[in-house]
Amino acid sequence: MVSYFIVYHNFNTSPVSYRDVVLLKTKTLNTENNIPDEGEVILIDKPLTWTSFDVANKLKRACKFKKIGHAGTLDPLATGLLILCTGKKTKQIDSYQAQEKEYTGTFVLGKTTPSIDLETEFDAEFPVEHITPELLEATRQQFLGQIEQIPPIYSAVKVDGERLYKKARRGETAEIKKRVVEISAFDIDATNFPTINFRIVCSKGTYIRSIVRDFGQLAQSGAYLSVLCRTRIGSFEIKNASDLTDFIFKKRMELNLAVDE
Repeated sequence: MVSYFIVYHNFNTSPVSYRDVVLLKTKTLNTENNIPDEGEVILIDKPLTWTSFDVANKLKRACKFKKIGHAGTLDPLATGLLILCTGKKTKQIDSYQAQEKEYTGTFVLGKTTPSIDLETEFDAEFPVEHITPELLEATRQQFLGQIEQIPPIYSAVKVDGERLYKKARRGETAEIKKRVVEISAFDIDATNFPTINFRIVCSKGTYIRSIVRDFGQLAQSGAYLSVLCRTRIGSFEIKNASDLTDFIFKKRMELNLAVDE
């Protein structure tokens, strides 16, 4: 019996919630026992600079999974919890994708980049001397509850049939529609101002880079994201996630495969 397996591809500038489906032909049955693959849910702490697709593809090859996909893309410069499903568990991907997410990270006031993170070079500097603790708190409160936000120009959202990041790399602009998201918690720590540490709990589809960009503008300055880690998806927490290398080693041992392949 021949079917397809699913890998959700990251285009390097993907928003937190973006997924692309890549279909690859493979067999769905255990070829030795003719038993359907019931699958499993795997929690991985995504390494820095890896795309979510890189992780899924590495696990497929190294652990001989016949069907695998992930539930929610992380940008290459983000780390943290990545849920992957194999076999029949891939049917649960959409339900995991829809769950509330928690992130911790750092943004810096006073400078901006076109991508709103460190993927691109600094393009402008802004004053920060006027920013008081009172202004920071007033700005923070504007993000709580349901808000509208515009996805970053460096994102995989399609406009007129083309990914926005392709337009951005050509120096083009585009009209990007606003979307509604919900922020249920947003904590900031300005002890090392203008560096701001934060924790945020948000709904599916939230662009953390957009929050950083808008925070800088509302504070009459600019800002860029320097660190981002996803710490929770629904009830799944980063503390229960495995290091990618460790997981592969243990799985290959379990399957009696050479551990250095």
